[in-house]
Amino acid sequence: MNPAELKAVVEYMESERGVEREVIIRAIEAALQGVAEKSGAEDDGLRIAIDRKTFERKAYRKLSDGSEIETTPPRLGRIAAQTAKQVIMQKIRNAEKELLFQEYKDRVGEIITGSVARFDRSDVIVELEHGEALMPSKERVPIEEYEVGERVRALILAVREQERGPEIILSRSHPDFVRRLFELEVSEIADGTMEIKGIAREAGYRSKVAVISHDERVDPVGACVGMRGMRVKNIVRELSGEKIDIVRWSEDIHTLITNALAPARLKHVDADEETRTVTVTVEPDQLSLAIGKRGQNARLTSKLTGWRVDIQKDEESMGFEERVAAAVTKLAAIDGIGAELAEKLVFSGFLTLEGILAAEHSDLEAIEGISAEQARTIWHAAEAAYTKEHGEIAE
Repeated sequence: MNPAELKAVVEYMESERGVEREVIIRAIEAALQGVAEKSGAEDDGLRIAIDRKTFERKAYRKLSDGSEIETTPPRLGRIAAQTAKQVIMQKIRNAEKELLFQEYKDRVGEIITGSVARFDRSDVIVELEHGEALMPSKERVPIEEYEVGERVRALILAVREQERGPEIILSRSHPDFVRRLFELEVSEIADGTMEIKGIAREAGYRSKVAVISHDERVDPVGACVGMRGMRVKNIVRELSGEKIDIVRWSEDIHTLITNALAPARLKHVDADEETRTVTVTVEPDQLSLAIGKRGQNARLTSKLTGWRVDIQKDEESMGFEERVAAAVTKLAAIDGIGAELAEKLVFSGFLTLEGILAAEHSDLEAIEGISAEQARTIWHAAEAAYTKEHGEIAE
């Protein structure tokens, strides 16, 4: 490269790529030094340098007293000159990659804005200010479609050093993306007055965010919603319409479950600490609301609290036919009984596991359509199911 070409490269990398001028020039000097040595100018006392103002190539020879004198730079042949160009560009690219890694390595967890550059199958390549990042398909929101040139915001999920350069991984589906949006939108969370205790998310569809206030004068739910709902609306807009349930956090699991399943009205909440299972009983007209579409409300509540959530209809509020149907369904689900035998058992008065285990085999055999072998199978199936459910054999 002649001085004009070197100057153009340095100025481009400095202004467009953000690489410091001195870093670029030192990379060029190292490349020229290496090519000069390989081309036959092997001299331990020879140093190649680039003039910082004129960009001319210069050479200096080291004397025995430690001083230097300027000398004629070694002449590079056509092949050596071409090699020098390639080495220079490679060293500059390496410097650019190192700069990119240093810029983003401590920014994991931040939200960044870029533009869609291209697609690699279903992965999205996002152009940042000084490089590119990858949003893998699993980190995309399922309902979102992107176009080349579109501006997108995403969470920096990871920054990894790879042989080909740093890899910056972005995500819009991670729960922490929702967390950071709330931190940016709700000043009380940013300054520590409030805290997000947990997030459960099914990206693109619904999230539950549990919040607590460390100042009794601040309502955590109201603060997240904002005046006329503007704070949460801004977050929902960024999330392409994803529904957000803001839940008041409580250390008491009964209260937390009640808050998380709202607006469904719960009749009873029973928690088993040993199995970390919460059994929720609701009126029949509240069942679908508590469970949610395709079980989503119950599923997210379980993720948010870390407890298994079992939602059931209140049998006392159920009519006779509903009770019979519920009993048949429950027994039919037991391995070894099935729907046909369950129906015969229920219509003969055996509605529960306890009822079956309290009976003699002869009582079960007396049921029309049940053989002696089937009676034994039913009893043992009920015993296994009861033991699995309660951890002990019914007496």
